[in-house]
Amino acid sequence: MTATTHATTFGTAPERRVDLLRFATAGSVDDGKSTLIGRLLFDSKTIFEDQLESVEQVSKDRGNDYTDLALLTDGLRAEREQGITIDVAYRYFATPKRKFIIADTPGHIQYTRNMVTGASTADVALILVDARKGVLEQSRRHTFLATLLGVPHVVVCVNKMDLVDYSEDVFERIRAEFTEFAARLRVPDLTFIPISALVGDNVVNRSENMPWFDGSPLLSHLERLHVASDRNLIDVRFPVQYVIRPQSHDARDYRGYAGTVASGVMKPGDKVLALPSGLETTIASIETADGPVAEAFPPMSVTVRLTDEIDISRGDMICRPNNTPAALQDLDAQVCWMDESAPLVQGKKYAIKHTTRWARAMVKEINYRVDVNTLHRDEDATEIRLNEIGRIRLRVTQPLFVDPYRQNRQTGAFILVDESTNKTVAAGMVGGLPHSV
Repeated sequence: MTATTHATTFGTAPERRVDLLRFATAGSVDDGKSTLIGRLLFDSKTIFEDQLESVEQVSKDRGNDYTDLALLTDGLRAEREQGITIDVAYRYFATPKRKFIIADTPGHIQYTRNMVTGASTADVALILVDARKGVLEQSRRHTFLATLLGVPHVVVCVNKMDLVDYSEDVFERIRAEFTEFAARLRVPDLTFIPISALVGDNVVNRSENMPWFDGSPLLSHLERLHVASDRNLIDVRFPVQYVIRPQSHDARDYRGYAGTVASGVMKPGDKVLALPSGLETTIASIETADGPVAEAFPPMSVTVRLTDEIDISRGDMICRPNNTPAALQDLDAQVCWMDESAPLVQGKKYAIKHTTRWARAMVKEINYRVDVNTLHRDEDATEIRLNEIGRIRLRVTQPLFVDPYRQNRQTGAFILVDESTNKTVAAGMVGGLPHSV
């Protein structure tokens, strides 16, 4: 594959460390999510010549008199035929200031579970609003879901400003309506940017058509957005994925605990505590595939060696002695139901996976189901169906070491699995809804 001027280097000089930002797009159907991502990739010169040629040819075959940049992300054949996004499409690009992972999520209500999947790891949610249509139910629904998923930054892109003559009044009216709704959710950080994804106004380059807007273009805003403080809000959490015991004669005394750091910073010499045993010890060393390191932090995958031989197994948790997660067998949680074959009902049993620990869980109670468009709670609900959100109580067969999801998205999340089909049927978040809902 050859690259032209529309390709750029994914990375920077070795002496510079460029951090990573994950963002998800969301909004109503045909609000231009895929076009926006295509414009970001095109104007930041991060697509290859053959990709551009393919998109130009498909655009021509469909009778378009312009290059449909949405085709860069609508990769499935069904998506291209229908002109909609069905599955979550991930794209990667970089600028000299930052690396990005984009999740382009569907707008249709029947693909809510896909949107939840795409936004679950995002630092930023881009909510697109069609300037001609204003704030719709889907706009509210996706903002609610982003808030529920703990996405710390929301950027509202008022798109298709070229179709309303770049009207400042239209933009301000949408901003006022959206701000009023978002106040009920207490969105931590809310930004508004007027754009035209099709033409390129305020996406990568500042728009000459909207001199009244004194903010930054979208890419500049994403490059400068500070996200480091949004992570590691809880002290050390290290779920053990695997116990390493080499079988060779020379390494018989080696015992390491492999996993991914969920939060906090670990260093050799630190005092730690193992759960569920409650035994304390000290970190002897931290190793990676490239050798020992002086510290480990999210999302590094490392092997931790301890000074004492204590009983630690897969699913156990290493943390600080004076800062431990809650060990719970009764969970109050929000769930997004993902199974089209059967609803969630009281009394049903499932396998539950939380960090690296598996257990069995029974649905003890359905507290309510949420209408994600109006935020109304249906406290008489007896089931939760596909793509619906609800609050439930689970009873688990063994303690799970959890933190509230809004404080730690790694140790506050879980999945439910139907043991008869081995299908993931729900994504869950420990804790309640945003305070104002």
